[in-house]
Amino acid sequence: MTVLASSLDTAGAEYAARRAAMLDKLAGLDAEHAKAVAGGGEKYVARHRARGKLLARERVELLLDPDTPFLELSPLAGWGSDSPAYTVGASLVTGIGVVSGVECLITANDPTVRGGASNPWTLKKAFRAHEISLANRLPSIHLVESGGADLPSQKEIFIPGGALFKFLTRSSAAGIPTVAVVFGNSTAGGAYVPGMSDHVIMVKERAKVFLGGPPLVKMATGEESDDESLGGADMHARTSGLADYHAVDEPDALHTARRVVARLDWRKAHPDPPPAAPPAYPEDELLGVVPGDLKVPFDPREVIARVVDGSDFDEFKPLYGTSLATGWARLHGYPVGILANARGVLFSAESQKAAQFIQLANQRDIPLVFLHNTTGYMVGKDYEQGGIIKHGAQMINAVSNSRVPHLSVLMGASYGAGHYGMCGRAYDPRFLFAWPSAKSAVMGPQQLAGVLSIVARASAEAKGTPYDEDGDAALRAMVEQQIEAESLPVFLSGRLYDDGVIDPRDTRTVLGICLSAIHTAPYAGVHDGYGVFRL
Repeated sequence: MTVLASSLDTAGAEYAARRAAMLDKLAGLDAEHAKAVAGGGEKYVARHRARGKLLARERVELLLDPDTPFLELSPLAGWGSDSPAYTVGASLVTGIGVVSGVECLITANDPTVRGGASNPWTLKKAFRAHEISLANRLPSIHLVESGGADLPSQKEIFIPGGALFKFLTRSSAAGIPTVAVVFGNSTAGGAYVPGMSDHVIMVKERAKVFLGGPPLVKMATGEESDDESLGGADMHARTSGLADYHAVDEPDALHTARRVVARLDWRKAHPDPPPAAPPAYPEDELLGVVPGDLKVPFDPREVIARVVDGSDFDEFKPLYGTSLATGWARLHGYPVGILANARGVLFSAESQKAAQFIQLANQRDIPLVFLHNTTGYMVGKDYEQGGIIKHGAQMINAVSNSRVPHLSVLMGASYGAGHYGMCGRAYDPRFLFAWPSAKSAVMGPQQLAGVLSIVARASAEAKGTPYDEDGDAALRAMVEQQIEAESLPVFLSGRLYDDGVIDPRDTRTVLGICLSAIHTAPYAGVHDGYGVFRL
C-alpha cells in the first residue's frame, strides 16, 4: 500500500502550540487582506456607491459562475510601500475564476483608490497577471475603470507601462481571447486596454474612453468638448466603432461579458480528470504541522498526506538522499511529481536524486510540485571536497531546463541557493504561494548577522585595531531585526515575489485550481533523445 501513514499527534501539547501560532499568523494575515478589500477607505467607497456603481470585487463576483471559487492573486501587492498613496492591493484585483464554464484570468481596477489610477505596484501586479494568462492560455477579462497613470509617479510608470499593451496584443496574436468591460473612465494609456482587446463592452452614460479628456484637448488644440461626445459609450458604439456592445448598466455589461465568453467555444488542451478521492486526513490538521522555530525539522509527508488524492504517495528513492522526499501522486485527479524538503539541508545525494526525478517527470510529461523548507545546500570542507557545488548545480540545471509546469509552495524556510533549487520565483514556476509560516532570504537572520560580525572582526584584527564588542552586539541585533522583517511572507508578497500568502488548509484547493488552469495550455517535458541520466 502507498497510502501515507500519519504520526502527527493532534492531541499533544506540541501540536496545539503549533496550531495556535499558525492561527495567530492567519489572524494577522486576515487584517492585512482586509486593508486590500477596503480599497480607498470608507469615504471613497461611499462616494463610489453614491454614484450607483459596484465595487471591484462585486463586479468580479457577478461575472463569475455562481458558487465557483475565485483564486485572488497578489492581494498584498504594495504592502509596506514607502508611499502612503499606494494602498495594499495596488488598486487592482487580479485572479482566476470560471466564467460561463471557462477558466479566465480576471483583472479589475479599484476606482476607490485614486480613481483606479495605476502606480508602480499596479504595473507589477498587472504584468504578473498577463504572464499567467499567456503561460496557461487563459482568456483574460479586464474590468476597467481607471484614470490612467498616477501622475506624481509617472517617472516609474510611463516607460515600463507600455508593456501592458504589448501583453494584450501578444495574447490576441497567440489566439488567447481578451475582453474589456469599461465601467467608467478609461483615459490616456488606459484607453488602449479596450483599444487593444478583442471584445469591448461599454456601459451607457458611464464609460468614458479617450486619449485626452476635455481639459487636455482644450490645452492641446483649443477645442471645446464634453465627455460624451469625446469618448462616451454611445459615441463609441455608434460613431467610432470602438464599443462592440452597448450595455445599459453594470449588471447588463457583466451579463454581456458572460455571453461573449460563452460564445468563444473555448477548449482546454487537456481534458479534466474524473472526480478524485479526498485525502485520508483532515486538511484542518495542516495548521499544526510547521514548528514555530524553523530550525526544528518537520516531516513534509504529513503535508503531502493532507493534500494529495487519497493520501496516496509513491515515494521515489525513499532510502537515498533522505533530506528530500520525492514521489508520485495525484492531486484533484491530476498526476504530479512532488519534491519536499524533509530536514532542511540539501546534500549531494539529495541534489542528484532531485535532478534524476525532474528528468523522469519531464520524460513522462508530469507537472512538478515543490514544497519548500530548506536552509540551502550544505557547506563545509568535506562537502565542498565531495562536490556539493557541482551536485547542487545539477539540481538547479534540471530545474532551470525542465519544461513541465512547476508549482511551488513555501511552507517553512526557503533560504540561499536552496530557494533556487526548489524552483523559487526566479525559476519561473507557473504559480508560487507561501504559508504564513514561511521565510525566505539569502540565509537566516542569525547566520547573516554572524557572518557580518566575523568579517568585521577579521578586518579589525588585520588592521591591528581593537574590536568594538558593544558596537558588534548592536550591529548584530539591528541586522537580525532587519533580515527577519524582510524574510516574512507579507513583505515578500508585497513585492510580488509570490502569488499570495495562503491558509495552509486551502493548499489542496489552491493547487487544484492552478493545476486545472495549467491544463488549459498544451505542455511537454524535455525529450532530448538521451534518456534519463542516473546522476
